[in-house]
Amino acid sequence: MIDLFSDTQTRPTPGMREAMARAEVGDEQSGSDPTTNALCERVAALLGMEAGVFMPSGTLCNLASILVHTRRGDEIIVDDQSHIYNTEAAGAAALGGVSVRPLPTRVGLFTADGVAAAIRPPQRTAPRSALVSIEQTTSFSGGTVWELAEMRRIRDVAQARGLVAHIDGARLLNAVAATGISAADYAQGFDSAWIDLSKGLGCPVGAVLCGSSAFVEAAWQWKYRLGGAMRQSGVLAAAGLYALDHHIEQLARDNAHAAELHRAVADLPGLEFDATAGQSNILYFSVQGLGITGAAFAAACLEEGVRIRALGTHHIRATTHLDVDAAGIARAAEVMREKALAFAARR
Repeated sequence: MIDLFSDTQTRPTPGMREAMARAEVGDEQSGSDPTTNALCERVAALLGMEAGVFMPSGTLCNLASILVHTRRGDEIIVDDQSHIYNTEAAGAAALGGVSVRPLPTRVGLFTADGVAAAIRPPQRTAPRSALVSIEQTTSFSGGTVWELAEMRRIRDVAQARGLVAHIDGARLLNAVAATGISAADYAQGFDSAWIDLSKGLGCPVGAVLCGSSAFVEAAWQWKYRLGGAMRQSGVLAAAGLYALDHHIEQLARDNAHAAELHRAVADLPGLEFDATAGQSNILYFSVQGLGITGAAFAAACLEEGVRIRALGTHHIRATTHLDVDAAGIARAAEVMREKALAFAARR
């Protein structure tokens, strides 16, 4: 099986498993797990922030950030294809009483002008605009890499109007690999940001949320409340430290593999790609021109041992990661070409 369904499908490498087995551990809740502490310090330094907290998932990073930065009845601003809006079970609303204002986007990018227009003027009949979130890279809209200058413009507009600025950094390090811009430069001046460990870095679980020391202390309280506090979490944190030591270079290869897959299928009739296709490790395209659904195309590829993800009615997402090598990408491209041409011939 060549599994391009998501970069969450990775398995720990032998070296990572060994690092986990040999991890020095303590009690995370009392601040005495040395491996977890080391991971949080390292990621905070990577992002240029004061402190970090180890979380079981990126979803919990987003939720804890929203719960710290907002109060009940507030509104947050995100893109309409964002993870927060689409696949976090409406946690902000269910647990924080916070509404979400999704900005319509083509490839997951909005503008500072769009944010300025979406911020509500104070009035007793409206929610208070409290937070804007940028997802770097975009997820369900194709792995598009945000431009640093626009991120900073959005940050500045938000903060000047009394909002906080947050980065959903699930694939932030893929953006770093694509552009050469450091994670600290991307996160500079933002109120909170996090990186995921269980996607491109290949860990079995976890993410690290960062911000000021006061923010992290407040996020820790929400971690307790939501059942995310752990004990000997160093077993998991060791995987993160190993990944930062050994898997960073893999992210550039993953990006290159997605670009190669794009080149191999870009000329096929019936497939439609956005201009940002292949920027990072996600390839996103429409098969509507073939007269079929995304689910039908994904099912046909799966018959040949290539697993890709259908999104919506007509779209496909293929995500590269460390468990798929160059030969796997070549085989995936071969299968996708064969199926696209077969469907096109039937029209």
